[in-house]
Amino acid sequence: MPQELTLNTRWINLAAKHFHEDGGQPVIALHGWLDNAASFAPLAALLPNLDILALDLPGHGLSDHRPAGQHYHFVDFVADVIAAANAAGRERFSLIGHSMGAGIASLIAASFPERIERLVLIEGLGPGGDDPKDCASHLAEATRQILAEPETRKRRYSSLEPIIRARMQAGDLGEATARLLVERNTASDPGGVYWRTDPRLRYRSPIYITEEQVQAFLPRIKAPTLFIRDAERIVPAQYNWNQRETLIADLQVVKLTGGHHLHMENPAPVAQAIRTFFAG
Repeated sequence: MPQELTLNTRWINLAAKHFHEDGGQPVIALHGWLDNAASFAPLAALLPNLDILALDLPGHGLSDHRPAGQHYHFVDFVADVIAAANAAGRERFSLIGHSMGAGIASLIAASFPERIERLVLIEGLGPGGDDPKDCASHLAEATRQILAEPETRKRRYSSLEPIIRARMQAGDLGEATARLLVERNTASDPGGVYWRTDPRLRYRSPIYITEEQVQAFLPRIKAPTLFIRDAERIVPAQYNWNQRETLIADLQVVKLTGGHHLHMENPAPVAQAIRTFFAG
């Protein structure tokens, strides 16, 4: 059974699930947007030789929310992860990231190459790049969201089931996959079940990294890198995955099936690709 941990950093407490803490190559796993550490449970069960510390990023799962007046700038997740690694005593480690977590992992590997042993990116190759011409309108929209009166009353549900159904529909997920995510992203009181994720996670980021900046980060990744992507899913053109794949010197690309959450929906071949990669 995974161990539940709380990592105390200087500014926030982060929850984590620790899989195979008795040994193995140290790995920190970073989940996607509005997911949580439980998203790595199906994969971790098939990777017993990896010591996987799966984080709940701020505002997700069981981790603290950012204080009032602070916001969820994408680049701030880099400091959160490095602080968590320091708190866990992990000076050098590998990273596995899914979607948003893959974007965060890419920036960490580029900025702290001396600390990253290997890099596994699942359905994400660097963060989403913004078009500079849209920066002003995006900042205006984010500012309006930030200054709006917050919703103080949480919607309550009679049980987990309607939340699970909604998550299945929103993410094209199977029931078991959605349940794993929902159970860790919700809480309950006498009034019913409610989302405990920070609603500010849905706000637009005030400033995004541009595509030019993303493409300047990627060549700085020195760690051997494995990019696992769904072979059938059509991704937006602005992801620029085909072009970005040429920018990382030591990159392997594996195409599998299972949708955007293929590490949960079809974990066996994903785990096999990761085992082969770490054995190389």
